[in-house]
Amino acid sequence: MAEKPIGKISHYYPNINVAVVELQGTIKVGDTIRIEGHGGSFEQKISSMQIEHKQIKEAKKGQSIGLKLSQDVKEKDLVYKV
Repeated sequence: MAEKPIGKISHYYPNINVAVVELQGTIKVGDTIRIEGHGGSFEQKISSMQIEHKQIKEAKKGQSIGLKLSQDVKEKDLVYKV
């Protein structure tokens, strides 16, 4: 069975390394994610995420979150939970 993405990058702010992710699943701080897209793929552990500039511990399907990333991404890159 093919892996299903839990989100998609809808915007990226390269000056602060933050991506806006439209979620199609649930993720929590501490989860490891993989981002795949135009520039290849990489994995990282979620250390913090925000909604409307407020720190949150968990985000659910349908929410848009801000995620601090270690590498550059592009819009439409896919996010998977590892």
